[in-house]
Amino acid sequence: MSLTASVWLVIVAALVAANLPFVNHRWLVVGPVAAPRKPLAGRLGELVLFYFLVGGLALLLERRAGQAASQGWEFYAITGALFLTLAFPGFVYRYLLRRHG
Repeated sequence: MSLTASVWLVIVAALVAANLPFVNHRWLVVGPVAAPRKPLAGRLGELVLFYFLVGGLALLLERRAGQAASQGWEFYAITGALFLTLAFPGFVYRYLLRRHG
């Protein structure tokens, strides 16, 4: 896989993973349906878990390319903020646009 394809794979995976907690009612996408609905804290917990899963995918692809570099706290702060930004459409759909009832 080329380096460009790896970058795009991580970006698309982050976009999908950031919105998954907000567009379904199942725990961790494949688990049981949350009854009556998932609380916001549960969705945020899933968001953090998906952040680390996408980060693991990115680290795997980076090591496979032979360019693994150590990162400081600034890197994780920026990628966390980017992941939250990517989750914004799902949050808007779930809590601002969708009509309940």
